[in-house]
Amino acid sequence: MKLVESDGRAQNGVSVILPVLNEELYLAHAVEAILSQDYLGKLEVILAVGPSTDRTQSVADELRNKDSRVVVVENPSGKTAAGLNLAIKVSKYPVIVRVDGHAEIPHDYISLAVQILEETGAVNVGGVMAANGRTNFERAVALAMRSSLGVGASRFHIGGFAGPVDTVYLGVFKRVALLAVGGFDERFTRAQDWELNYRLRAAGGVVYFDPRLHVTYRPRPNVRALAKQYFEYGRWRHVVIRRHQGTANLRYLAPPFAFLGTAFSILFGFLLSPLWLIPASVYLFFLCLASLLIGQSIADYLRLPWILFTMHMSWGAGYLLSPRSLVPSESCPLEPLR
Repeated sequence: MKLVESDGRAQNGVSVILPVLNEELYLAHAVEAILSQDYLGKLEVILAVGPSTDRTQSVADELRNKDSRVVVVENPSGKTAAGLNLAIKVSKYPVIVRVDGHAEIPHDYISLAVQILEETGAVNVGGVMAANGRTNFERAVALAMRSSLGVGASRFHIGGFAGPVDTVYLGVFKRVALLAVGGFDERFTRAQDWELNYRLRAAGGVVYFDPRLHVTYRPRPNVRALAKQYFEYGRWRHVVIRRHQGTANLRYLAPPFAFLGTAFSILFGFLLSPLWLIPASVYLFFLCLASLLIGQSIADYLRLPWILFTMHMSWGAGYLLSPRSLVPSESCPLEPLR
């Protein structure tokens, strides 16, 4: 595939960028999956390494020393968006492939994504966030994450037909389009992908989903980590909605309404009348029924109500408690990334 950069030079190749922080256990596997791709063009892997507390920096340096295609750059802030932008700035090729340090891509992921990028004319293509756990708890979380009863109807979670969408998981981008909109907004701690894809679409680009693209995702290992993750998801999703008016929909508003309805139902049920417990009881019934539909074993049926409750309530609480001070000012647009 040949794309033309803004300076008129035609290049053939892809730059794979990874923001890396505390990924000692997974980084080598992630990079190995990238380097073993069946893609026939030129390839480089850029690791933007944050100030990790484990051996991530050493692992990254070892990978660079073993293969000249691996580039390591320092990401002093450790923030995901900052690391991605640093990697984009030093990238050499016209296609940018984003991968996380704990993700694993199949051997044909890059070649297929580049083909879809060329055929569709999209500025970003992506596929399914294929949650796959190792422990019993992680496997139950993965079941919830791949069900509309757990995370809504996003195609990148549950699959679906190919076509234009609001956002995709990770993404394979035309570099020139990323530069034009200013790259990732470093003011966003979470939801950077959704926010970037909004700006790409606002600039006239197409974000395209194709279910043939799969990336293995490892869920959080325990309830506490899961709750923190979904609290931050809700918190920053509200930031995006405030920043870009008109982007709210029922899927994003369902968790905060569920949180408020359940909380008031329990509170008034104990303070006023047991009749007020009916909404909370209905929600509990939904959790149990959803677990029966999603689960694959008795252990799943027992874990999933708590997992679904944690995901819904944490997301809802994060959304409701998101302070307005987090919202970047509309009067401070991003400059083109250079």
